[in-house]
Amino acid sequence: MRALTVTNQAVTREVLLRMAERVPGAWVGLRIAAMLLVLEGWRSTDIARLFDVARWSVVKWIRRANEEGVSALEDRKRSGRPCRLSLEIRRDLERALQNDPKQLGLQRNRWDGVVVVEYLRRVHGVRLRVRQAQRWIRRLGFSLRRPIYRYVQATSEGVEEFRQTIKKTPGGETK
Repeated sequence: MRALTVTNQAVTREVLLRMAERVPGAWVGLRIAAMLLVLEGWRSTDIARLFDVARWSVVKWIRRANEEGVSALEDRKRSGRPCRLSLEIRRDLERALQNDPKQLGLQRNRWDGVVVVEYLRRVHGVRLRVRQAQRWIRRLGFSLRRPIYRYVQATSEGVEEFRQTIKKTPGGETK
């Protein structure tokens, strides 16, 4: 099998090096490096072995570069599930997280994943799972903290008052 070569005149060493400086990302850098090696005369099999990728991936990179030029090496928008929280809902959630949940009709003292799920369901009709709600809390710049429990020290006045209230028989001493 003969080695693949880059036939597109727009794909040159200089253009690829400028692109590597301009575009961030590991996969883009890998594809740029692969194209540079192809321009140097390397075979797709050797490049695949060097970068530990499938040979077919390198072949696809070369074919796309030949068809579309240097822009074929950049990452493309990937399909996926659309976000359930629109920009408007995200802004509202961010405003809500700055307030006390009780002010918004939720029976909790602090925000956590469960409270965010309940808030989004009640106010916006959006259903999320608790873990996803926790991610949104972090993504909006807030943090989840565990409550700190502090034990209150009793005063001598409080101890005597407590003893008086728990006496079983009037006038009797506690043991």
